[in-house]
Amino acid sequence: MPYFYKPQSKVSQSSPKLSFMTWRKFSGEIIQLPIIEEVEAAIERETLLGNKLKVCIGTDSQVKGTVTDFATVIVFLREARGGFMFIHQERTSQKMSIKERMLSEVQKSIDTAYSLCDLLDLYDVDLEVHADINTNPMFKSNQALHEAMGYILSMGFVFKAKPEAFASSYCANKMVQ
Repeated sequence: MPYFYKPQSKVSQSSPKLSFMTWRKFSGEIIQLPIIEEVEAAIERETLLGNKLKVCIGTDSQVKGTVTDFATVIVFLREARGGFMFIHQERTSQKMSIKERMLSEVQKSIDTAYSLCDLLDLYDVDLEVHADINTNPMFKSNQALHEAMGYILSMGFVFKAKPEAFASSYCANKMVQ
């Protein structure tokens, strides 16, 4: 059953999956509202402060023994004024090849981007999806480059890979290290 928002919200529905994910701020503070409402509040707050925003979404993972940690981030960039991010982390003990893990990261980013894209369009906020995949064929993650790029672009999103994919390569990476 879809989650419906309060009447004053400008967005009528959210992805049920995204609504039940636990998100937090970089400070560690748990976000109490559904993430789409928190994103909308952040956009409205930043707009009132005169800030032009761009949102970059990325996911990174780290294998630690038999467990893989994933972190997905929603990074808000204020034009010439820094930024902030919201973070979701999860773990799995499912064994994956490097290609499966890279594509799983991309899937998590796309799920988040897809759930927020109508809201971001409503507020005219640019969106990029960042993949922690190296464009250099000498790196293992490159195995997933073409599939990841095709998937992200086919969904209508702007695609960035390393070294331009800071949301996944730096922000999400910091959360799983």
